[in-house]
Amino acid sequence: MNFKNHIGLGAGFDKNAKYLGVFETLGFGCVEIGTVTPKPQDGNDKPRLFRLPKDKALINRMGFNNEGLDVVVKRLKEWRQKTNRQKKKKFNSSSNIQHSILIGGNIGKNKNTPNEEAWKDYEICFKELHPYVDYFVVNVSSPNTPGLRELQEKESLRKILVHLQMINNGKAIAKPVLLKIAPDLSQSQIDDVIDLAMEIRLDGLVATNTTVSRKGLSQQSLEVSKEAGGLSGFPLQNRSTKIVQYISQKSKGQLPIIASGGIFTNADAREKLHSGASLVQVWTGFIYEGPFIVRNILKDL
Repeated sequence: MNFKNHIGLGAGFDKNAKYLGVFETLGFGCVEIGTVTPKPQDGNDKPRLFRLPKDKALINRMGFNNEGLDVVVKRLKEWRQKTNRQKKKKFNSSSNIQHSILIGGNIGKNKNTPNEEAWKDYEICFKELHPYVDYFVVNVSSPNTPGLRELQEKESLRKILVHLQMINNGKAIAKPVLLKIAPDLSQSQIDDVIDLAMEIRLDGLVATNTTVSRKGLSQQSLEVSKEAGGLSGFPLQNRSTKIVQYISQKSKGQLPIIASGGIFTNADAREKLHSGASLVQVWTGFIYEGPFIVRNILKDL
């Protein structure tokens, strides 16, 4: 895939693929929609998003709130058709259309689906989204769906990922499949993920999701930090970078990495790229820095 730049928007912001045109205009090289689940779900009770401005951080416990697979597929199909018409008109050609923004499909399981049947939810999402996204990210690392992170264990992962790869290999055009991991994994768990990814030739890792840790927060954030959910933003920066660096070194640079966690500035993005990432994703940084974050990061990148 050819990305127009290194900066993407992480999953969880445009859960339902509503604002692709907006993010294209703001300059993002890619946007990861979702997390999408087979059936619509409301997510956890509100309030479920909390700002920690002194720490440039957020806590969220959204719980995979989304409109469901059917709605998202319909919206993506309409967007593809619309942009294809626009580009064909612009270039007066019916040849392959290269979209200026690439779309990742972040997929997950419904809350009520037991873990032993989780692979079915991932299969459903994968098959239906396959014609309309450029790459996939398997999300087993959100802390806001009970039991989900148990799927990060090596054999549970193997079952899901190998099954998706079998489906993928049967398609006329295979799409890259990546895995999003938590920053709270132990050293041995990270080793297991890397070993499995290399063994089954996974297309890459997204490092990292939000953390359940509250380490290093300022005194002003203590009250809000008691809220349940995943912490994102600046407090995650160092841990995320260390994991990116470790994955890159252990895989000898053979495993592509999308880095996510604490990226606000050009320097933050550079650090992740120099640590071994191929692309970076912003999320919390977008909220705090505003709509010109991509333009500002890309200066001198």
